[in-house]
Amino acid sequence: MNESLLPGFIIAIPILGATLPLALGLFRQQVGWAVAAVVLALETAIATVLAYFIYVDGQRVVHALGGENYGRREGAAGGYESESFAVGIELVADALSGAMILLIATVALLVLAFSRRSGPRGNAFYSGYLLLTGGLMGVAMTGDLFNLFVFLEIVGLATYAMVASGRHASAAVAALKYLIIGTAGASLYLVGVGYLYVQTGTLNMVDVSNSLAGNPEWIDGPLYGDPLTLGAFAFIAVGLATKAAIYPLHTWQPDAYAESPDSVTIYISALVSTLSAYALARITWNVFTPEFFAATANAEWMLNGLLVLAGLSVLVGSALAAMQRRVKRMFAYSSVAQFGLIVIAIGVAVHPEAGETATQFAVYGVVIHLLAHAIIKGGLFASAGAFRAGNHATTVSDYAGLAKRRPFLSAAVAVLGFGIIGVPPTVGFIGKWYIGVGAVQAGLWAVVFVIFASTLLTLVYIARILEKLYFDYQPEDAPPHAEASDAIATDGGNADETTQSGFLGTTPSLSVGMLAVVAIATLLSVVLGFMGSELTDAVQPIADAVIENSPEVGSND
Repeated sequence: MNESLLPGFIIAIPILGATLPLALGLFRQQVGWAVAAVVLALETAIATVLAYFIYVDGQRVVHALGGENYGRREGAAGGYESESFAVGIELVADALSGAMILLIATVALLVLAFSRRSGPRGNAFYSGYLLLTGGLMGVAMTGDLFNLFVFLEIVGLATYAMVASGRHASAAVAALKYLIIGTAGASLYLVGVGYLYVQTGTLNMVDVSNSLAGNPEWIDGPLYGDPLTLGAFAFIAVGLATKAAIYPLHTWQPDAYAESPDSVTIYISALVSTLSAYALARITWNVFTPEFFAATANAEWMLNGLLVLAGLSVLVGSALAAMQRRVKRMFAYSSVAQFGLIVIAIGVAVHPEAGETATQFAVYGVVIHLLAHAIIKGGLFASAGAFRAGNHATTVSDYAGLAKRRPFLSAAVAVLGFGIIGVPPTVGFIGKWYIGVGAVQAGLWAVVFVIFASTLLTLVYIARILEKLYFDYQPEDAPPHAEASDAIATDGGNADETTQSGFLGTTPSLSVGMLAVVAIATLLSVVLGFMGSELTDAVQPIADAVIENSPEVGSND
């Protein structure tokens, strides 16, 4: 098979597969999970093959939809320059998107195992699940700015529906809030893309970058200082920051995470905001490039403004997480802080004060921390879902003394909690370490302070949970259901079903799938923590590409 077709297949298969649960549901009930399992197993196989081409063979796999078609643009003298701008939409699997492809495929398959018993179980849910997976793959691989908007909308629409799949009215309210704020963010992004199209006459990311740098002959010098270019970055950054839940644009996220069914929370917390932050990194590094931020004072001012908002997101998110009673809301606000940290690193990589070393470390930090957050936070939400399923524990107080009855889950929360704090040897330490070193190398000491303060605040709320698990006790007058359902039901079992708050489906006990997801996330958080050099080697081509577009900087190198 021609490897250039794989990027198209990895997007098309889940999107086309999303029609099957509904179609086959006309003939047989509850067929959705089996269909999703087959589709996602194939998806994981393709992602593995693509990763082999990218990281072992060193290839950059590109698929041009519609073939290698080129357009023409009117030149400065009124003539036309032919064969200059790609018209066909490119799908690109490179070192940056390859990491996201593997992450999406792995998380989608694992969360599917969790949902086998936890629900929701309707065929419509699994259609939305596959559609969301296809949309996320599209966000990861598209090389076209407008096509990125299309895939962001596919992701958004599928996510709104999945958040609303919870039984209670609060889930519908959370989905509506997410819909309104998410649509506003997507609209802002689209305005920015429109500005770039007016400015450059193309939507292909590579061609837009070349045009902004003034490479085509008919462009009279770089376009970095043009008001349209500055406005484009402002709209795109704010739009994607909204999607990534950066303070003060974060208000949709806590409700969406807390009110969704547990399987939905795990999936969207691990991937949806992660791919929005990835899109911001891709456009900031590869479309605008570091030269844009060094070209004018206005661009640098906007970058510093983004860093300030991201810093506030880290501090406010961490502080609000420490104040929560409900465990899922605590972890939701923790995500606001973690994505603030990632956006800080995106900015540090292109900051005019950053030299080659600072840029390299910041790029390492962004990619590794994106992977670390997805694994660790997904595992923490899976642990919270397992505690809720087995012991009906939803608040920090409900966790009192559960380490005795759930030693495995409690140990997993401890390891994953250390990961989100940034304690070695977890992978959470590696990402945070590189972000901090990059900030030090760039001389951005305010960023260093933010990282240190957030680590202390994270320690506060993780310590609250661990103190309850290991050093508190369950009151003697605790309700009987606190110790119910200690047995593990198999994934296809027929255990007595009791409706669980927030679910369309029902789950009276833990399942093998639930425990497997927690175990794999915990194991990965530690194993990847010992693979720092391998991870940086995989990320090095991304850092080299960003450094190549950086202006010369003296003392910080």
